[in-house]
Amino acid sequence: MKRHFREISVAAALALLLAVLAVKAPDFFQPRQLVPSLVEAAPILLLACGMSLVILCRQIDISVGSQFAVCSVLAGLAAQQGMPMPLVGIVAVLAGAAFGAFNGALIAGLRLPSIVVTLATMVTWREALRWWREGEFVRDLPAGFQWFGLSQAGGQAALLAITLLIFLALVFALKHATGGRFIYAVGSDAEAARLAGINPRWVTFVVFLAMGALTGLAALLSSARFPDVDPKTGTGHELRAIAAAVVGGVAISGGRGNLWGVLAGALLLAFIAPALVFLGAPPQWERAIQGAIILLAVAADGWRTRKEAR
Repeated sequence: MKRHFREISVAAALALLLAVLAVKAPDFFQPRQLVPSLVEAAPILLLACGMSLVILCRQIDISVGSQFAVCSVLAGLAAQQGMPMPLVGIVAVLAGAAFGAFNGALIAGLRLPSIVVTLATMVTWREALRWWREGEFVRDLPAGFQWFGLSQAGGQAALLAITLLIFLALVFALKHATGGRFIYAVGSDAEAARLAGINPRWVTFVVFLAMGALTGLAALLSSARFPDVDPKTGTGHELRAIAAAVVGGVAISGGRGNLWGVLAGALLLAFIAPALVFLGAPPQWERAIQGAIILLAVAADGWRTRKEAR
């Protein structure tokens, strides 16, 4: 229990929030209210899972918001050209993977600091998209794009099902697959991992590649909720992904954390805004509450790190 204290704490906080809503605002649990909140949180959860892999490897990626926007636009343009949705999905995921591979090549191949590389690519991709689209939405999309050509209820169910399947696959891979253990090893001590026969640079590259692919998938799932694609989408998503990972117990120093905690962290942060609405609290409190939660999570992680170092 001590090992998973952070994850249990976040899950308890989420349970407490839901209990308060159950008493004060039971209408929150009506499908017409709860499902849209879950659908909106699903793409952020995928980003947070990818970000968790990066942070576990003792790296960071602040370019995912810009990648998200470009992948969304590319998915919309592919659909506009008449591509079937499976191919549109492949375009989005491959585009994200290419962005991730570019970051990974610079960070793992040239050993450049990840914060510097991803800051540069964040600005580059966002400004390139602004120059290319000039703020113009991708419009006149086929009927099969929004909600994957299903009804709204069917599309929401499909989006949640895809997210759940990917999440469970990542949980299994991180815990049971050899590659998952390599990520923990590199994040804990890259030199020790190298002496054990693991290639830290290759692991780092693959982690950024996976981050990009998950960003492309998240962009597709998010874009499919709307009839048009906004080129400004994804703004701030990098901060939401990092926050969900850190709140969920992923150590900023790398090598520690799991995706179940990230799930709880993502839901906790996602439910704050609708909870404030149902409880009649000022919506301006959302950022303050989220910031306080993140600060507490970082402080707890720092305290644990110092304690273990003694």
